[in-house]
This record gives sequence, structure tokens and C-alpha cells, in this order.
Amino acid sequence: MPNSKRDFIIPVFVPHAGCPHQCIFCNQNTVTGEVKSIPSRNELNNIIETFLKFKGNNRNRVQIAFYGGNFLGIDTDIVRQLLVAATKYVTDGLVDSIRFSTRPDTIDDHKLDIIENYPVKTIELGVQSMDDSVLLLSKRGHTYSDTINAVALLKKRNFETGLQMMIGLPGDDESKSLATARYISALCPDFVRIYPTLVLAGSTLAVLYKKGMYKPLSIEQGVAITKKIYLVFKENKIKVIRMGLQATDELKEGSSVIAGPYHPAFGHLVYSELFLDKVINMLEAKHSSNHDSIVIKVHPKSISMLRGLKNINIQKIKDLFGIKSIDIIPDISLSRDEVKAEYIDRV
Repeated sequence: MPNSKRDFIIPVFVPHAGCPHQCIFCNQNTVTGEVKSIPSRNELNNIIETFLKFKGNNRNRVQIAFYGGNFLGIDTDIVRQLLVAATKYVTDGLVDSIRFSTRPDTIDDHKLDIIENYPVKTIELGVQSMDDSVLLLSKRGHTYSDTINAVALLKKRNFETGLQMMIGLPGDDESKSLATARYISALCPDFVRIYPTLVLAGSTLAVLYKKGMYKPLSIEQGVAITKKIYLVFKENKIKVIRMGLQATDELKEGSSVIAGPYHPAFGHLVYSELFLDKVINMLEAKHSSNHDSIVIKVHPKSISMLRGLKNINIQKIKDLFGIKSIDIIPDISLSRDEVKAEYIDRV
């Protein structure tokens, strides 16, 4: 479950920069809301300084993050320029470190030597799948082995490593996605992100969808599969820091998403399903036909996830168990992902 105190991330988007080709699902200008690929030095400074104005006190570390492209695939001179500009804020004590996302096949000793003298702490790899047939159909241009080799090199140099995976890619299914989650878990990353595949305007996938050659997941399917994947990572003590794309103005308006399981609160939907499952399991274990009231205790910051959007979980519990009354009690002694449910006697 999400932590109350999070890192403060300053995102600098470099859409498609350094990408050797366009993946079948990709339109980074749509995802990020950015059109230009590489910000100038002044633009970069403006982005960083604007974000720093809004940093609250309830934060952990501060990081400048280069997202949306293939960072180590960008021309080496430009990589150095971006890192030099970002490093100034670390040197001045305003930022703790730098992070970026890149492809697994751009990780090698030569590229890592280039960034060695800069305060890069975190590197995220766009793994997407650990199934070579899915990667091929998605035109990723890298393989399962590239990911294994990249993670080994990053761990050898003590980088904090994050892996991103996708569900619903061409040729993918639930069993392959779960297998990817298990393979990723075996690599012991520091954290993961889970993204459902969306059909974005301007992508090759949009062409296939319109021709009837690709069928996206529904929101219900996307949530159900993501929930199972989350549990794989949780079992292996791997932090899930995001589920679903962050809503940009373009995605919020809906004009850029042609089809697929997009919801601005996708992660909330997944957490709500997890809470519902826990409550159902508890009540089934104690099922009593003599009671029509229950009490549910949960951390105060998890109440909305327990209830679900528009109180859907509350209604489902009532319908399933014939419950007439549900009392939800905030309990700060519980962790954010804990819940306790029991039948109560009404006087």
C-alpha cells in the first residue's frame, strides 16, 4: 500500500529521446503531454526550480528524474549536459540525487562509466515483459536476456534498480504476465511499476486495434490481473510504487486514449479489490447466519480504498453476506494495508 511519506520527484520528460525505434504501444508525447524531446539548459532549470517551490516538508529524498525516453540511448554529449545541469542542484543541497529510465539493452559497462561521476542513484528499466515472443510482437527490440544482464550490471555498481512491466501487450495473457512478475521478482529489484497497455492515438497499436487485430483488456480485466501481480511482488517483498499511468491532461480528457483499461485512479481500484478480498476471506472464515452487522477496522488513510469508488465494496459485502449494517472504524494502530472485520451483536 502507498506510504504516507514519499520521495519528491521532479520529472523532466524527454519523450522518445534516445529511442532506436517506436514500440508498437508507444506515443510518449501523449503519455507525457510533452512535444519537445530534449529541454534546453534554461528549460531544465525552470522545470526544476518550479517544482522545488511546491516541495512540502512531509517528503523523503528529492530526486530529479529523466522520464519518457531511453536516457542512455541519447547522444553521450547531451546526456552529460543534462547530468551536469541536474548535478548543480545536488551540489547546492536542493536535491539529493538523480534518476532516469532507460531500456535494458542500453546498459553496459561503457554507458555506466559515463554516468559514474554524477550523483545518479536510481535507474529504472523498461522491461515490459520477460517473454521474448511478447517483446517481439511489441517491437521492443530487446530480449529477456538483456534484462537479466542489465540488472546484474546495475546491482554490481550498487544502483537502486526499478523495473517496469506491462500487462495486456500483443501476444500476452494472464499466465505470461504472472510469469513475468515471477521472473522480475527473482531479479530482486528495489521497486517495480505495473502499467496496463492502452491504445494511444498515434501508436501502431491504434492501427491494429482499428483493424480488429488487437483486443485490449477491459478495466475489470486489467484490475484483476494487476491485483494478482501485486500479490506476487508483495509475497517477494518487492515494493510496487505505481499501478497505471499517471494522468496527464491529455489522458484525463480521454481524447488520446482510444481503448484499453485507462482509469485516473487505476491503482486505487486495485487496492480496493485487495481490501475487498481480505474482508470477504475474513467473513467467510467466521461466517454466521445469526448476525447481520459487522465492524471493519482499518487505518484512517485506507478508508477510501476499503470503501471502493462510490462505496462499491460496502454494497458488495452487504449483498454477499446479507449484511444490513457495516461500521467502519479508523484504527491508527493498523498498518496501511491491514484490515480487521468481524460480526457484532446489535443491542
